[in-house]
Amino acid sequence: MKPVVSIIMGSTSDLPVMEKAAKFFDEMEIPFEINALSAHRTPSEVEEFAVQAAGRGLKVIIAGAGMAAALPGVIAANTTLPVIGVPVKGMLDGLDAMLSIIQMPPGIPVATVGVNGALNAAILAAQMLALADDGLAVRLAGYKDNLKQKIVKANEELAGVKYKFKCN
Repeated sequence: MKPVVSIIMGSTSDLPVMEKAAKFFDEMEIPFEINALSAHRTPSEVEEFAVQAAGRGLKVIIAGAGMAAALPGVIAANTTLPVIGVPVKGMLDGLDAMLSIIQMPPGIPVATVGVNGALNAAILAAQMLALADDGLAVRLAGYKDNLKQKIVKANEELAGVKYKFKCN
């Protein structure tokens, strides 16, 4: 089995956030890899990873980082693969990381999800992959239908909650 998605984090301290993506890929049966690389502490390794990513069969890269959050942009600068940035909550509730990831120069796009949004990054990556994988498209549709069913059930349960002035 060869990975088609790479989850990269700036530090293993980001694992509690980024593991949501890993768990989703397991659920969707998407082969992935997960590693820690730092744009500031291991810059040559980050560049080597990004340059070689497409040749290794990767299709999408998810990069999570906090504070200065240079990792997604450095990766995007060195590959033509889609890069999805996950700002990790840190110093300024993640706003610093989010702005660092969003504000990329023209020609170096990084799709960006919300702060600590690794699950949404994984879903977005799966949607990209599903364009060429009918089986994954079916699994993804089932996942989204399950989200709908959770809300339908919650609304049914709310109907049974009684309040003196509740009208529905």
